[in-house]
Amino acid sequence: MSQDSKILTQSAEDTPEHLRRNLSNRHIQLIAIGGAIGTGLFMGSGKTISLAGPSIIFVYMIIGFMLFFVMRAMGELLLSNLEYKSFSDFAADLLGPWAGYFTGWTYWFCWVVTGIADVVAVTSYAQFWFPGLSQWVASLIFVLVLFSLNLATVKMFGETEFWFAMIKIVAIVGLIITGLVMVLLHYHTPGGSVASVNNLWNNGGFFPKGISGFFAGFQIAIFAFVGIELVGTTAAETKDPKKSLPRAINAIPVRIIMFYVFALVSIMCVTPWGEVAADKSPFVELFVLAGLPAAASIINFVVLTSAASSANSGIFSTSRMLFGLGQEGMAPKSFAKLSSRAVPSNGLIFSCICLLGGVVLIYLIPNVITVFTLVTTVSAILFMFVWTIILCSYLVYRRKRPQLHAASDYKMPLGIPMCWVAMAFFAFVLVLLTLQSDTRQALMVTPLWFVILGIGYWLRGRKLAA
Repeated sequence: MSQDSKILTQSAEDTPEHLRRNLSNRHIQLIAIGGAIGTGLFMGSGKTISLAGPSIIFVYMIIGFMLFFVMRAMGELLLSNLEYKSFSDFAADLLGPWAGYFTGWTYWFCWVVTGIADVVAVTSYAQFWFPGLSQWVASLIFVLVLFSLNLATVKMFGETEFWFAMIKIVAIVGLIITGLVMVLLHYHTPGGSVASVNNLWNNGGFFPKGISGFFAGFQIAIFAFVGIELVGTTAAETKDPKKSLPRAINAIPVRIIMFYVFALVSIMCVTPWGEVAADKSPFVELFVLAGLPAAASIINFVVLTSAASSANSGIFSTSRMLFGLGQEGMAPKSFAKLSSRAVPSNGLIFSCICLLGGVVLIYLIPNVITVFTLVTTVSAILFMFVWTIILCSYLVYRRKRPQLHAASDYKMPLGIPMCWVAMAFFAFVLVLLTLQSDTRQALMVTPLWFVILGIGYWLRGRKLAA
């Protein structure tokens, strides 16, 4: 990225050629919360509890601790140059064009795959209330609604995501309060146990499945944090990034403790971990135990909006990534064009078509669950690649631009050492993924994506050179 392209006047920002800063502080805060609370918390926590027991609390805390430093590195880099639109921009600037290309397209692919999962999830949740509704029709309607919301203005995306995230927060706070009341009242569960804090350590201690069970928890729990970096794709459309981004990032540890740790503690205090069903949402089970007859409908609504929130965020972030890649010549130039409302509509249309194409494939391919598990696991592994690129960019930034680091008002704590610690942690998680057959297959397939990207980059480079 040349120096000339980085010097944009305020008047230029208001033209249709540039993204507009229309996301307020409340939008950014709730987008950050929505990104930190994945659908995996609602639906996957039963499996993680059955695998690791109470030690799953430490698993979520360790992952959250590591990703906090990834976010701090991203925050310092984005604020070091306000012309960076997202992390693919600073990766290209600091590591080279190849890094911007690989990061941008990998992030796009991650969210398209995740978006396909979310579209299928939303249509299946919708059939809870509308059993006669065709999945094809439901998928088409849902994608068209998200497309319309994102096509309007970036403020509309921010507003939609604000309310999606608010629903998730209310559901989790409701679960924590319900669990606390049941513990205080010494509630007797149908299984004969009593709701008590002692349930956390009375059934084999904090590590009932040993160190192997503890490690097994990381394989699934890491997927629940996918999307935590989403706030980094809003940098070019935030009204006051120097104020909003640090606030959103600094609140991550509190949110991890609040939304993950307290929720899991509440579940395991009411129901001993050995009685938590791996194939059911513990959120639904706790509300059922509390005697709420509408629990199934309430949680179905929550998980539906959670999946819709994820798909909404995915469509937003993929269109912005394609916009940046188009500007840098790493994608077709048509992706770099904005609508009259400053929305990258061509990238938006392309991502939505890919979502619908993926939905079609899901219904055509036999053994869909096996294929789907494989593809979504590949997506999660690629998210770790994106997080690692952010850390590598920070290391180069510290070496090449010490003056910017010295002048920064938002320095990453324990900068360089914590980068290496976090990258070692991601390597450790990759080793853990080799222990299960389905995740091992995903690890073996992942290099194919980089081979495809490498060929694409080579062809693109030749075209640019010509």
